Amino acid sequence: MAIEILEGLEQTSQPFDRFLKDWFRARRFAGSKDRRAIAEQVFSLTRRRAHLAHRMTSQNPRALMIAALLEEGADIDALFTGGYGPAPLTQEERAAIATAPPPEPHWVQGEYPQWLEEELTRAFGDRLLDEMAALQARAPVDLRVNTLKAKRPDVLAALKAEGFTAAPTPHSPWGIRIPAGEGSAALTKSALFESGAFEFQDEAAQIASLLARAEPGMQVLDLAAGAGGKSLAMAAAMSDQGSILAFDDHAERLAPLGERARRAGVHCITMAGRRGGPLWSNGKFDLVFLDAPCSGTGTWRRQPELRWRLTPDRLAELNRIQDWLLDDAARHTKPGGRLIYATCSILPVENQDRVAAFLDRQPDFVPLNLAENWSENWPGLPGLGSDFQASPALTGTDGFYCAGFRRN
Repeated sequence: MAIEILEGLEQTSQPFDRFLKDWFRARRFAGSKDRRAIAEQVFSLTRRRAHLAHRMTSQNPRALMIAALLEEGADIDALFTGGYGPAPLTQEERAAIATAPPPEPHWVQGEYPQWLEEELTRAFGDRLLDEMAALQARAPVDLRVNTLKAKRPDVLAALKAEGFTAAPTPHSPWGIRIPAGEGSAALTKSALFESGAFEFQDEAAQIASLLARAEPGMQVLDLAAGAGGKSLAMAAAMSDQGSILAFDDHAERLAPLGERARRAGVHCITMAGRRGGPLWSNGKFDLVFLDAPCSGTGTWRRQPELRWRLTPDRLAELNRIQDWLLDDAARHTKPGGRLIYATCSILPVENQDRVAAFLDRQPDFVPLNLAENWSENWPGLPGLGSDFQASPALTGTDGFYCAGFRRN
C-alpha cells in the first residue's frame, strides 16, 4: 500500500495529507491502525528519500521501500512475493541490494535536491547540515491564543487539564506548543477551540504578525491572506478596532476565514474575492501585509513532499509572482504607511534578493529595522535584526522570512 501511495503521489500536486485522506476513503478495508501505520511509512520514506534512493541508486517507490526494509533487517524476499504483496525482486534490485553504496554527498545527507545546494549554502553556510537535520524532524503543534477571548495562562491550564503536554512557545507571547504526535484532531474537538480561545498557527507566523505592529484603528490590507490566519492575528492585536481587507487570488483558500472570524469574535475583517472597487483605492492602507506565495521550503518538516516537487522553473516563476505582488502592495500603501513582506521560505532568492530588487524598483520605500518593532517586554528573538529569518535549528519554528518597508 505504501508503494502504491508513493506512486500515486508522483502523479499529483495534492498535499500529502489530502491525498492520503482521499486514498483511504476509497479503500475502506484499511482499519484505523493500518491507516496510521501506512501513513507513517509514507512520510518516513519521503523524509529520507535522498538517503534511500542513494542506497538503491533509484528513486522509484519500490526502491525506496526496499532500502528502508534493508535498514530494518527485514526478510525482503518474504515480503516481495507477488499476489497481495509487491512483485518479486528483479535482478536489478537484487544487484543493488548486494552492492555497497558510495559515500553520501551533502545533498543526500541533508535530504534536499542537489540543484538547491548552492542556494541553501547561501542561506546557511557551514550550518547547512545542522539546519537540514532540523528540517527533517517532525514539527510540533503551535497554537495562537486569541487575546480577544482568552489569556495564555488560562488556555495553558485548560489544555493541561484536558491531558495535553502544553507549554508556552519560547518567543511569541501569544503562543502555546504541543509536542509532535499528540495530534491536532483532538484539539479541534476541544471546547476551547470551539469557543475561539485559540487558533492553529506556527510560532514564526505569529512572530511575523507581531512584527507588523498592527494597531487599533488602522486600515490594513492582507494581500495574500490564504485561510486568514494572519488577518485574525492582526485583528486581535488591533483589539478588533479598525479594518482589515483580506484578499487571496484563490477564493477557496479564503473561504474558511468567515467561520474562523465568527468563532474568534472578530468583526473588523472584510473578505474580498476580487481586486478593484472602493475598498481598493490606491494609497489607502496604513499597513499592507504580503505573505507571498513561495517555495514552502520553510515548511519541509510538515510537508516533506515539497522538497522533491520544487523545480528551477517553478522557483523562477515564484520570483516573478513575488516581485509583481510587492509592486502591487506598494501601490496600496499610503505615504507614511508600512509594507511587510513575508515568506515561508528559507531561500535568499525569495527573501533578501526580492527585497533588494524591490528597493531598486521603488525609490519611495525605505527599509524598516524590524528589531525596533519587537517589544522589550517579549522574549529575545534569534534571527531578528533589520529583517527576520527563522528556521527550525535557530528559532525552533518553521522556516520563515520577514522584512519591512515604509513609504515616504
